[in-house]
Amino acid sequence: MKTRQILLLAILIASNTLYAQQLDRPKLVVGIMIDQMRWDYLYRYHSRYGSTGFKRLLREGFSCEQTMINYVPSVTACGHAAVYTGTGPAVNGIVGNDWYDRKTGKSVYCVYDSVVNTIGGDRKQPGGMSPRNLQSTTIGDELRMGTGFQSRVVGIALKDRAAILPAGHGANAAFWYDDATGNFISSTWYMDSLPSWASTFNKEQRAAKYIQLPWKTLYPAASYTASTADDKHYEVPIPGEDKAVFVHQFNKGKDYDLLKYSPWGNTLTLDFAKAAIVGYDLGRNATDMLALSFSTPDIAGHSFGPDAIEMEDMYLRLDKELGAFLSWLDQRYGNNYLVFLTADHGAINSPGFLQDNHLPGMAEKMGRAASLNEEISRHWGIPEAILSDAGSQLYLDTAAISKAGVPLGSLQQFIKARLKAFSGIGDAVSMDEIHNCYLPAPFNAMYINGWHAKRSGDMIVVPAPGVKNGSIMGTTHGTMYPYDTHIPLIWFGWQIKHGSSYRNISITDIAPTLCALLHIQMPSGATGQVIEEVMPGQKK
Repeated sequence: MKTRQILLLAILIASNTLYAQQLDRPKLVVGIMIDQMRWDYLYRYHSRYGSTGFKRLLREGFSCEQTMINYVPSVTACGHAAVYTGTGPAVNGIVGNDWYDRKTGKSVYCVYDSVVNTIGGDRKQPGGMSPRNLQSTTIGDELRMGTGFQSRVVGIALKDRAAILPAGHGANAAFWYDDATGNFISSTWYMDSLPSWASTFNKEQRAAKYIQLPWKTLYPAASYTASTADDKHYEVPIPGEDKAVFVHQFNKGKDYDLLKYSPWGNTLTLDFAKAAIVGYDLGRNATDMLALSFSTPDIAGHSFGPDAIEMEDMYLRLDKELGAFLSWLDQRYGNNYLVFLTADHGAINSPGFLQDNHLPGMAEKMGRAASLNEEISRHWGIPEAILSDAGSQLYLDTAAISKAGVPLGSLQQFIKARLKAFSGIGDAVSMDEIHNCYLPAPFNAMYINGWHAKRSGDMIVVPAPGVKNGSIMGTTHGTMYPYDTHIPLIWFGWQIKHGSSYRNISITDIAPTLCALLHIQMPSGATGQVIEEVMPGQKK
């Protein structure tokens, strides 16, 4: 009898061991997104990076060199949502940072929620932020469900949308930066009050300390040969400064918003991320996930543009901080953590830079709803035919157009002709034309992937290559061109072998790949494919 019991116990232990091996997972997954990081930043400053940051990721990790955004618009909210849902705006519903709502006649901010309230800030009016508008589950949602809600998921960023959309609906927490107080805050979607560790962190007032620090170049200014000289006419000064030149000061204003232009914004983000890892003791039991986004490169990048000394210095400093963070993770988790690093979008070179160097490019205003409405009113007698031009899309008042007896197609052709008269506008296309494959195949598919039946407009304004929406100063993004859509993607750590791939990979492939690595279901709206080269045991 005793022998039989011992045998059964041995079988049980062996079965449990095999089960554990089949479901081997890392203690912690860290998703790192760098807002506005173009793919070429990995190599533009490569010779100046240290050995522990970006170079270590490339040296020890697996780099998907040809990772592209496969939808339009290429903006922050869409990028963060796509990475973690494995699908684009057509399915997950995040069609921009903002969009026009036909029912209310108002603009909708992607994560605004009138039902929830802010936690930890000084906001008194009702309404806060949540993932309610996101129409698909995320990696974190599936991880939580796949482990019986034992896994914990936390999102952190300076931007609210960059913390909330990656964290997903069922996250334990999402935290973002409050411009008014310099605190990290949350909303009642996630919690009734901040956890004690977060309150303690906020009481340290690190933002108040960092904002006093001047931003000087890390190295002598003459050594920044990958960038233009300082003080170019197409750089936008930081609020409170007269010129966009070093040394930058951030303590001239009364609120903490200026910290988001500073490399210390990245420092503060990492400080809080480490506090969250320790405070929640992430990785203690089931596999946990931290969705971490660095917002400062985008906020500063919009002012300075990709070719400024400020952006080179920003990435040299971020490289050092990433290296220190990886070393910190090494000490805490050994080789039992998994990292992926990517971006939500890139950025166009400032038109001023392009023009100075005799390269094709210019600035153009894309929407032009006001002037078009004046022409349409004179010609067709419809006072407000265009309800909004949000996101370079035209939302038409189809009811008013029909009531006036005007064929919709005729009006759209009228709008198309007027817009194409502007040299920076390549075309203006109706969604019917898009669905009939009017544009070149790759671009046509990107517009279909970005168009949501209930939230998108009726016409798309298409810029020509090298054309920036707005002025010749600074930079922006949002188009289908490579400067906006070619992003880095590096896998590193647990069970990741060194290598690279130049196969075309989509931003929407990240979530299915991570879910496959973790042996969990992919998000409910996922349309991407597993990147097989990243999977253990696959030939590179």
